[in-house]
This record gives sequence, C-alpha cells and structure tokens, in this order.
Amino acid sequence: MTHPKAKWAGVALIAIALIALPFALAQAGTAWVRITNFALLFVMLSLGLNIVVGFAGLLDLGYIAFYAVGAYVYALLASPHFNIHLPFWVILPIGALVAAMFGVLLGAPTLKLRGDYLAIVTLGFGEIVRIFLNNLSQPVNITNGPRGIARIDPFSIGSFSFSKSETFFGLTFSGPIKYYYLLLVVMLLVIFINLRLQDSRIGRAWEAIREDEVAARSMGIDTTKMKLLAFAMGASFGGVAGGMFSAIQGFISPESFVLVESVMVLAMVVLGGMGNIGGVILGAVLLSFVPEILRFTVEPLQRHLFGKMLIEPEVIRMLIFGLALVLVMTLRPGGLWPSAVRRRELAARNEPGATA
Repeated sequence: MTHPKAKWAGVALIAIALIALPFALAQAGTAWVRITNFALLFVMLSLGLNIVVGFAGLLDLGYIAFYAVGAYVYALLASPHFNIHLPFWVILPIGALVAAMFGVLLGAPTLKLRGDYLAIVTLGFGEIVRIFLNNLSQPVNITNGPRGIARIDPFSIGSFSFSKSETFFGLTFSGPIKYYYLLLVVMLLVIFINLRLQDSRIGRAWEAIREDEVAARSMGIDTTKMKLLAFAMGASFGGVAGGMFSAIQGFISPESFVLVESVMVLAMVVLGGMGNIGGVILGAVLLSFVPEILRFTVEPLQRHLFGKMLIEPEVIRMLIFGLALVLVMTLRPGGLWPSAVRRRELAARNEPGATA
C-alpha cells in the first residue's frame, strides 16, 4: 500500500515537472511548446470521446464535429467577422453548451443503433457539419465558407467590446508558454470532471449500458437519458477544446475538421485504453508527440539519403496510426493501459476452457 506522504510527494513532483516543462521545451524552440499545447488539446478531445466510446460503449466517428462547433462559436464571437469581441471566459461555456446541444441532436436519432450502424451515422454527421460550415456563406455570410475566419482574438482577461476601436484590458495570452498554462488548467479541470463522472452513479450507469444494455434497462436505468447525457457531456468537452484551438490558431476553416481528425482522436482512445482515463491521456500524448518527433528526424534523414522527400510527413503520420492500431489490437487488445474492467475481461477470456 502506498504511503500517503509518498503519494503527495509524487503529486508534487509531477506538478513541478508540468510547471517547468514549457521552459525546458523552449530551449529546443517554441515549436515544441506549441506541439505540447496541441497535445493538451488532444487530451481534452480524447477524454471527451472516451465518455462516449469508453464509458458508454457508443462508437462515434463524427466527434470532430463538436470540436468544429466550439471553434466556430469562439471565432464568430471573438473576431471582426461579426464585429463581436467577447472575453474567452464567456465564450467557452457558450461553445460547450452549443456543442452539447449538437451532441443531443446526434444522439437522439441514434438511440437504437449500435456498432457499425452507429459508426456510419456518426461519420455522416461529422461530414454534414463540415459541409455546412463550408457552405454557410450565402445568402447570409455566417461562416465565411472555405475562406474561413481570420484575426480571431487571443484569450484575454478583461473587458469586452463590440467595436474595432475599443481594445481589451488586462492580461492577453499571446505566446505559447502563456497558452500552455491556461490549457493545463483547463485540461486538469477536464480530468477532474472525468474522474468524478467515472466514480459516480452516472458513470456506473454508462458502464452497465456498455456491458449489457438490456440488463441495464431491466435494472431500472433510463438508457435513453444516459445515452443522450453521454453524447452531450462528451460533445461539451469537444466544444471547449475547439474554442481554445480557435484562439490559439487565430484562424480556422472547415478544412481543419476533416474525417482524419476524428480517426486520430479515436486512435488515441483505443491505443491508450478505452474507459481508462490514464490510458486515454497516455494515448493522446503518444500520438501527439511521436509523429512530430519522426517529422523532425525522418524528414532530414530522407533529404540526406535521397536528396528529396520520398514520404510526406502526413503520410508518415497515417502510417503510424494504422500500424499502432494493428499492433495494439493484436498484442494488447485492451490498449497500452486498459481499464480494470477490461483487464478482467481479457484475463477471463484467456483462461483455459473459456469460450469467445
């Protein structure tokens, strides 16, 4: 049994490491701080998708749509596009609420679907949202179509304005290190909410639905309400991450929210371990950093050996996702860090005489 003092000492060491991390990475260039910031965003996205896929057992291939909704809500309310400049602490809850509403819209018609059928419907939903964003520029220019929205306001703590002539007051998050600490705080809040949800009656209800929906319904669980709640909660985290992405980038377009992004987030959840918060974080961090590390190493190596690029970085990235998923499904079906329930299931399946 771990001694309480040792536990708190470990927490203190992790906290010190997280605080010092951006300054250590900045020694190698601010690009690595930006990569870390995007890794934190992907952790939030993965934890949101884990609620739907890992906790409730509902396969969602259109999760990136909620990310897009949150990003566009922030862009429309904090840019010259509509000449509205609300502070981020007002917009992020709005983005989470709007994304949760879209989650309910997705969940309502899919309540009786499972497996492949649910995956196809959610895949279609994600593409529909992207197509709408691409075409909502006529007759009223809402999203600016494929040209996207530029000059999005960075995070700022202070007053807000509805005029270009007025400016923000207070602290403005303009550098990657400042963004890192804000993203870290929001990510820790998302982790805390996930931990509380997992250990709550709601989390146990989701687990029951995942294991056997008929049995869960017979035990008095309102499966309809619980499924809608899973979609709404997962979508809200995607909306928050989308808003933060919009502020960090300063520009968004529909091409930022293509299908491959949904596949990437799902790969993070599956690789780390569906249903296990620690495993999902591990998967998100690995699939955020490993492709970038390879890009910084493989690209110069190709140019040195062949004098040109033979394989583009994006192709390498997709090869990594595919290879990682194949290896995990073959060698570790529960992921790199499976949940306790999944470990028991795999152990029981591997026992002599067990049936598939």
